[in-house]
Amino acid sequence: MTRSHDTVAPDVKTAVARLRDLFDASEVVVSFTGAGISTECGIPDFRSPGGIWTKMRPIDFSDFIASQAARDESWRRRFAMEAEFGRATPGRGHRALASLYRTGRSPGVVTQNIDNLHQASGVAPDHVVELHGNTTYALCLDCAARYELPWVKQRFDAEGGRAPSCPSCGGHIKTATVSFGQAMPEGPMRRAEEMTRACDLFLAIGSSLVVWPAAGFPLMAKRNGARLVIINREPTDFDDMADLVVREDIGAVLEPFITA
Repeated sequence: MTRSHDTVAPDVKTAVARLRDLFDASEVVVSFTGAGISTECGIPDFRSPGGIWTKMRPIDFSDFIASQAARDESWRRRFAMEAEFGRATPGRGHRALASLYRTGRSPGVVTQNIDNLHQASGVAPDHVVELHGNTTYALCLDCAARYELPWVKQRFDAEGGRAPSCPSCGGHIKTATVSFGQAMPEGPMRRAEEMTRACDLFLAIGSSLVVWPAAGFPLMAKRNGARLVIINREPTDFDDMADLVVREDIGAVLEPFITA
């Protein structure tokens, strides 16, 4: 199906104008974000062509559980990326969504990202629904004890690159993220569905919309009567059903919506 000219915004100026109209006509706006909103912050894209997973095979959750070597490699990779995650600050897209949140018309953000940048932009942590977890801290997989990364790094280095176990119960310590092969978290998935069903405008921003079940939320919103906006540099499988498609730079499109 070929998109009509009035659905795909031809340029940034037009995209901003149409977004303003949609915002003004909406009462409840939910944003759903993927890696594309964070690339301008220096956070690497994992799944797109040229992304991290095209260069190295992701470590499956079952391997992490079964193999000390896999746990060691998982933590080695995480600390190797600390320069990107540690220095990152919210970009224009994050700040714009935080501005929308402060108006009271957005109950929060649903995100596939693990970088904590929505929280850093000013969205209350309780209102950031993290479908794939958070890489800025760690949890014991058995007793759920929380560990900060500097502690894990100190133990990792002291043991010559061996992933530490939980001092409390001996369980495996893992970044608080959802790995390949790991079950999606029931609580965040339920909250995301509730927010999606309650909105009248759904913004899908910087997501390829190919990772399920998370990718089903834009479809759910549209089928529930909400208007759907997709802002992504590359086409997605959902463009045909969107009310507005924007294939421009995310930061440039959302920057005009940043307020003090």
